[in-house]
Amino acid sequence: MLRSCLPGSPPSLRLFYRAPPPPTSTLRFRVSPFHVDPSTPPAGAMARPHPSLEVVGGSRHDLFLPVLEALQSPYSPFPLIGWNRHLETIFAAFFRSLPDVRLRRHCLRTPDGGSVALDWVSGDDRRIPPDSPVLILLPGLTGGSQDTYVRHMLVRARSKGFRVVVFNSRGCADSPVTTPQFYSASFTGDIREVVAHVGNLYPKANLYAIGWSLGANILVRYLGQECHTSPLSGAVSLCNPFNLVIADEDFRKGFNNVYDKSLARALRNIFRKHLLLFEDMDGEYNIPLAASAKTVKEFDEGLTRVSFGFKSADEYYANSSSSDTIKYVQIPLLCIQAENDPIAPARGIPREDIKENPNCLLIVTPKGGHLGWVAGDEAPIGAPWTDTVVMEFLEHLERRETSELHLNSIKSGTSCQSSDTMQLAEL
Repeated sequence: MLRSCLPGSPPSLRLFYRAPPPPTSTLRFRVSPFHVDPSTPPAGAMARPHPSLEVVGGSRHDLFLPVLEALQSPYSPFPLIGWNRHLETIFAAFFRSLPDVRLRRHCLRTPDGGSVALDWVSGDDRRIPPDSPVLILLPGLTGGSQDTYVRHMLVRARSKGFRVVVFNSRGCADSPVTTPQFYSASFTGDIREVVAHVGNLYPKANLYAIGWSLGANILVRYLGQECHTSPLSGAVSLCNPFNLVIADEDFRKGFNNVYDKSLARALRNIFRKHLLLFEDMDGEYNIPLAASAKTVKEFDEGLTRVSFGFKSADEYYANSSSSDTIKYVQIPLLCIQAENDPIAPARGIPREDIKENPNCLLIVTPKGGHLGWVAGDEAPIGAPWTDTVVMEFLEHLERRETSELHLNSIKSGTSCQSSDTMQLAEL
């Protein structure tokens, strides 16, 4: 099975909540006005991204670029593999190495009776301090903690002191299905429950999240809906299809049919394991069509769009795009896309909304395929090129959050005698 994800998605409960538009004033980053980050170069020493990369974003010049050192080097695809988008996508899916990590699973029950599986690294609850930053990983369609791109990100983040948990959606990575609902591109209820649960487990930790493809679409929709209330301190979106109508148009053209059939097969396999839950469904459900779907759109037409109250798969795609909500995001958000992505078309990227949002930064690489990015020091079978950039971004945010916390403590006079705090204050 090709491990990648795309626009069409499996089902879950329809989200009836629609966030009101944010106020006209834009909430900027939570950084104390008197704080100067020691990692930021002084004025006049502004780093510039390499010309091989497209960089767009309202805050690109003064907040992010100085610390994203990986962007100063050219993006150099691995010879042969990295020059064809389909070859790169398939190579990464089948031949990228899989880090060996022992995971401990916790099944979280949702308010509607459904279940999602949270995979934590075994032993980290004892090894990592409770105030260490927590990173939530959202894989793509039918993806989970078994995927290579997820494992590589997990290993790298842990090496930097992050506690990591993989959020496996309903039915994915053998996550249990306990109701006749899966998940979808439109449904953010499960990620809302997961973020709240993780935050309750580690109330002293800063929370971050990374989403890939369909997981990125869900994550960005959640951030737009929870623009004033999300406890996340930062997030990353990778290979996001953004505009699902455009993605659907391209997905059924030419060689992309290979991905369509592969993902449809994965959806069928998950669905058939839990077919008994769906046998007595009333209404417009077409269970035989979903069980034998040859394309993702057929699966969505037979099951997903009905589960979430849409009249058609086309209406489902039109109302589930994260391109509609990214303008409302009010926490630091890094988006990385590949110009030649066959599943998340570059023409669907909401460049103008990203450019006008001071909280967002977009990086577009000239090559990369879908979930490929076979480039960098670990190519061809090691971690994707993006992992280095992502960690530079997240570590920068964590330094800012931690420094602000200490400086606020100094200002309030609650920890003036702490030698550690005094050292931080001198930075």
